[in-house]
Amino acid sequence: MTKDREKQQDIIDEDLYEDFDEEEIYEILQEERRNTLEREKKETGKPKRPFPKWIFWLIALAMLFNVVALLPQTFSIPAIDFLKASARLSSQEDIQSYKEAVVVVETDDSKGTGFGVSDDGTILTNHHVIEGEDTVTVAYPDQGLFSAEVAKTYPSIDLAVLELEGEDGLPYLQLADEPVFTQGEPIYFIGNPLRFNGIANEGTIIGSTQLEGWNKEVLMLDAPVYRGNSGSPVINEAGEVIGIIFATLRHDEHGRVGLFVPIDYLDNQS
Repeated sequence: MTKDREKQQDIIDEDLYEDFDEEEIYEILQEERRNTLEREKKETGKPKRPFPKWIFWLIALAMLFNVVALLPQTFSIPAIDFLKASARLSSQEDIQSYKEAVVVVETDDSKGTGFGVSDDGTILTNHHVIEGEDTVTVAYPDQGLFSAEVAKTYPSIDLAVLELEGEDGLPYLQLADEPVFTQGEPIYFIGNPLRFNGIANEGTIIGSTQLEGWNKEVLMLDAPVYRGNSGSPVINEAGEVIGIIFATLRHDEHGRVGLFVPIDYLDNQS
């Protein structure tokens, strides 16, 4: 198969869809139900007749239709599952440690992900997340908000370096000196997809692909990547960052996959 044909098959999905999460509605209703029963118990000394389940689900269904009608979002089963996966992974000590170094990167009209690579506030993210900005706001999970300067940009590989001034002791991730990419290799990644922050997930490396307009190949992931994951670190089982997620792609053979830039591409930038 020629490269031109491969490029036609590899279409970057620039319209990353935001998925409506029915579990969020379910949990809100469940919490409200528990609160109502608790209030009734305090007021009367005993709970009233349990809220009929059929009414509960009728309300949930009505809320679902109302939200879908107001917010033109695409529903997807994987988008329901990634929160469950994140909750499971976040119980691991190593994932908890990685999450401390992953930040929210915000501009006036966009939100993405970045991660610390030094304790004095050097952060890596995608170029398209901060494009056109000189300064951005970053938020560490525990340390709070900071103003960061856009120190270096590498549009050809969609990466950028942010710097915080006068900071030290910040959490950071270790970059792999000589990253190895093996088909089927399991990885973790942490980011801020959709309306959520600090979501951990996992996947496997599928292989590499050549994108039109790129001089270098990028890697493909079989993983639930969504809008807001741009700038997420791809972490191997040794706890080292081997790449940075920057987009998704609809591939004829593999379907919808995540794309990441190998971290060693930074070494070749002037």
